[in-house]
Amino acid sequence: MTIITSIEDLRLLAKKRVPRMFYDYADAGSWTESTYRANNEDFGKIKFRQRVAVNLENRTLASTMVGEPVAMPVALAPTGLTGMQHADGEILAAKAAEKFGVPFTLSTMSICSIEDIAAHTSKPFWFQLYVMKDREFINRLIDRAKAARCSALVLTLDLQVLGQRHKDLRNGLSAPPKLTIANMINLATKPRWCFGMLGTKRRGFGNIVGHATSVSDMSSLSSWTSQQFDLSLSWKDVEWIKQRWGGKLIIKGIMDAEDARLAVDSGADALIVSNHGGRQLDGAQSSIGALPAIVEAVGRQIEVHMDGGIRSGQDMIKAVALGAKGVYIGRPFLYGLGAMGEQGVSKCLEIIRNEADLTMAFCGLRDLRDIDRNILLPGTY
Repeated sequence: MTIITSIEDLRLLAKKRVPRMFYDYADAGSWTESTYRANNEDFGKIKFRQRVAVNLENRTLASTMVGEPVAMPVALAPTGLTGMQHADGEILAAKAAEKFGVPFTLSTMSICSIEDIAAHTSKPFWFQLYVMKDREFINRLIDRAKAARCSALVLTLDLQVLGQRHKDLRNGLSAPPKLTIANMINLATKPRWCFGMLGTKRRGFGNIVGHATSVSDMSSLSSWTSQQFDLSLSWKDVEWIKQRWGGKLIIKGIMDAEDARLAVDSGADALIVSNHGGRQLDGAQSSIGALPAIVEAVGRQIEVHMDGGIRSGQDMIKAVALGAKGVYIGRPFLYGLGAMGEQGVSKCLEIIRNEADLTMAFCGLRDLRDIDRNILLPGTY
């Protein structure tokens, strides 16, 4: 029996159980992967101040994100192809998040559809939107998210062009995937994954196939996608989407204080400091490195969240200490999903909660709301 003690344990188990092309899709960055590595490594440079002989009874990590109560300030990030890490992956992750009491965010590029998630959950979830040239398709997506009672729209702005991800090219990752000899051999070593996929009908992009004009099956998806990301995207489009949506809007992909101020002007309710997990501009600053300046610039005007590099409850506490109202985890929950399905996502959240709770206690605090830079060692952040 494998004893799971950390997110790294889940990662190693997922690597054994998920086909290489899909594991690499999740666990890789662009070009040299320097930003992907920096997202993790820069957390390690930040050190805590340990305190003793203080009352540590009745500790709580409870908080809110865009006004919604959360068991801890962590949301499951929007991740593409989640249903290829494990059969019906988005459904399983959403169910785990609901049971735990944290938000789940469904990606536009998910395998399971908006309607699939709504049918298998009872709590409103969040929906992540990419801006496509086909505005009628965007209108329909927004209407579908409203019909599913999604309580927030997460608008991603940093994918007008696609960063080159070398592992995806080497693995022949495409829609549909290329069944090369190497990929077929690798699939043969993943029987659990294969049996799971045989048992589900959800293997396409549920939000797009059958909904976008001229996309009737997986073979027509690739050409449509490559033509649809909008190079002319502007803040006027953001304002239009805010008005069209009419609900809580979260802007994802902010790495610069000037862009953060523009996000405030757009009327967004929150922004996410994010470099897309190091999958877009290689050589960009780490998310945790960019966070303090953005909080200083706009933190009193808008809720500031962050993602990128969170691998533990300690990382979450460090982000909160530097001003984040909440953090998002992508790869950690994907590791859990690939390793153990819904149970693995729950385990991931439990690990982060327990590490965060103990770390807060060692720093001499009982309530997440009391966390600030005073728990960090000066000169390390």
